[in-house]
Amino acid sequence: QLQLVESGGGLVQPGGSLRLSCAASGFTLDFYAIGWFRQAPGKEREGVSCISSSGVSTNYADSVKGRFIISRDNAKNTVYLQMNSLKPEDTAVYYCAAGRFALCSVLSARGMDYWGKGTLVTVSS
Repeated sequence: QLQLVESGGGLVQPGGSLRLSCAASGFTLDFYAIGWFRQAPGKEREGVSCISSSGVSTNYADSVKGRFIISRDNAKNTVYLQMNSLKPEDTAVYYCAAGRFALCSVLSARGMDYWGKGTLVTVSS
């Protein structure tokens, strides 16, 4: 069964850090661009970050630029999102997605083939 599983979410205080993981099973991520998306209560889903299949190219939403870092370990078939200096407005369910032909230059769900079920990140004091 082809699936993506996110982990690492939780409750953190403002200014804190979390690292999210996106692990694939049933297929290899080597040839896929991986995107992180989030959806806050009452808001539309938005693209957060993306990394190309080679790992050479990355892209970030302006709201997280300088605070979040995306990386991948193809040997572990896993992609990570390091989130630093977290703010209450980062509170959301975070999803990872894999797209064989997705373009990381555009933080869009278009081209994403597989999605995880999400992990909740809550930033609150």
